[in-house]
Amino acid sequence: MKKVAVVILNFNTVDYLKKFIPVLKRNTGEEAEIVVADNCSTDGSQEYIRDAHPDVALIKIPENLGFCAGYNFALRQINSEYFVLLNSDIEVGENWLPPLLETAESDEKVGCVQPKLLSFTERDNFEYAGGAGGFMDILGYPFNRGRIFEDLEKDEGQYDDKKEIFWATGACLLIKSELYFNYGGLDNKFFAHMEEIDLCWRLKNAGYKHYYVPESRVFHVGGGTLHKSNPRKTYFNFRNGLMMLFKNLPTIWLIPIILLRLILDGIAGLKFLMAGEIGNFKAVLRGHFHFYTRIPILIQSRRKNRKLGKFSIAHKEILKRSLIWEYFVRKKKTFSALEF
Repeated sequence: MKKVAVVILNFNTVDYLKKFIPVLKRNTGEEAEIVVADNCSTDGSQEYIRDAHPDVALIKIPENLGFCAGYNFALRQINSEYFVLLNSDIEVGENWLPPLLETAESDEKVGCVQPKLLSFTERDNFEYAGGAGGFMDILGYPFNRGRIFEDLEKDEGQYDDKKEIFWATGACLLIKSELYFNYGGLDNKFFAHMEEIDLCWRLKNAGYKHYYVPESRVFHVGGGTLHKSNPRKTYFNFRNGLMMLFKNLPTIWLIPIILLRLILDGIAGLKFLMAGEIGNFKAVLRGHFHFYTRIPILIQSRRKNRKLGKFSIAHKEILKRSLIWEYFVRKKKTFSALEF
């Protein structure tokens, strides 16, 4: 195996594979192997890779395990020093990998690294899923340089500095394989969505640093598997946000922050109801109910995480105020308007 394995987890997105695999091969150097881990697709994805790209390694997952368990299944079968988790709906830019790898190798305490994530359709705009690096507020709401809630910024070079971040986007994430396995990888309980933030928080608590590298650029379609307006994604985001907080918060902050989040989630659910978005309203209720039922398992996860590092919200990449207050009341619509 080569030094880097670029691993695409695929489920029924053969059209994206046809569109983006040739670009990935052209723009990826000899230091990396390209791997497609297929989550039991039924759209001919496996046949396409086998016939059109015999030089691309194919891992056949026996059933659709979801994002987290699918990656965990596939990565256990790959023997590389570094992994890149890459979405199937991403077009990589020229020379995208070397700057990421150089940053990862610059310091043994580097955890995860991400590129500049731009929109595939509006190529001078930041993309929702990662922008110029991920951050979080005190209540666990994620945002990034280039995107706060639904407000996306135009890329005008304002975030062209390499910067330490709180979380790196799971759409294109480079991590040393040893770190991935030593710190538990992606949590299967999440299935999909916010799992990379959970992993990055664990690593931060253990003293690792994550970086955004602007010299590397990729272009993300977004919503390739599940659009952000889909009630199923609403369910995952509300449930997984609570699970992430429960797993990683310091004990003294656990109950106050969880209670505040439950209240704010309830307000969001009522907004969905008043807007006639019944599917999203039910998704919030389901997400809360399933969070409650998982508390015994989450207690076990906290015990495991405590052995990996010290729970903390003191990281400088966590906004020590409510992002909701900053955005809706103080009208802070861009990352540069926030005061850390």
